[in-house]
Amino acid sequence: MNGKVYLVGAGPGDPELLTVKALRLLRTANVVFHDDLVSSEILKLISPAAEVQNVGKRCGSKTIQQEEINFLLVARASSGLQVVRLKSGDPLIFGRAGEEIEALRRSNIEYEIVPGVTSALGAAAAAGIPLTHRRASSTIVLTTGSRATVTRASGNHDADWSRFASAESTLVVYMPGSDYGEIFSRLTAAGFAERTPCAIVSRATTPRQRIYRTTISDLRRAPRLESPTLLVVGEVVKFADRSLVEESASFVEPAFEAAFAQTITASLRTDEEPVA
Repeated sequence: MNGKVYLVGAGPGDPELLTVKALRLLRTANVVFHDDLVSSEILKLISPAAEVQNVGKRCGSKTIQQEEINFLLVARASSGLQVVRLKSGDPLIFGRAGEEIEALRRSNIEYEIVPGVTSALGAAAAAGIPLTHRRASSTIVLTTGSRATVTRASGNHDADWSRFASAESTLVVYMPGSDYGEIFSRLTAAGFAERTPCAIVSRATTPRQRIYRTTISDLRRAPRLESPTLLVVGEVVKFADRSLVEESASFVEPAFEAAFAQTITASLRTDEEPVA
């Protein structure tokens, strides 16, 4: 009799952001295969009787191939076990869950997806940044700084970001790496204005969290914060909670902020917030 595989999101790091269902599955699973980025606090919630294995692939270091992970999921479930594939953030966002689902379907293994708080939402909440704002951004783009993921057949990786260079978009870059000079070049080549605000969020929602706010022009001089990090780019970064962030010396732009505030005030006088 076949078991079942649960693709579970562990959230950005804080164990209190786990869903109730995720917690129940961690306490009852026979086997847990987890990512390298899942926090130790969350791993402590796994049943002591469960088989636990780290199958993480991080920073280009792959101690296990994706095909091996697929095989392990199928093999354990085929032997009648309840298997949790625990992924940081949400399993469907840059987690290669699609490949694992394909493998499970080919082997007729029952599976279920348990969503989690993706890192973009956790990082934005940690910094007090609204990813959308009625006066600043109506579009959210989740992308990755990895060349391997962004590059298309044409080889023009900058073209992917050029469509989102308007002030009405928020760009969230997963895995931006530590070479912010390269990210600066890619953003400016895509058409982003150098004065565009951005924030680097390190280890979001954990006790070691750090948030650094700057502009694209100063991104090259940003400190190398502890991995994992996310980069948020867009006008919404100006709304970050200043009590939570470190700032570059040249971040504050009084003239721009005054004009932006004036625009919002004028709009509020003529428009009402829609009823949710």
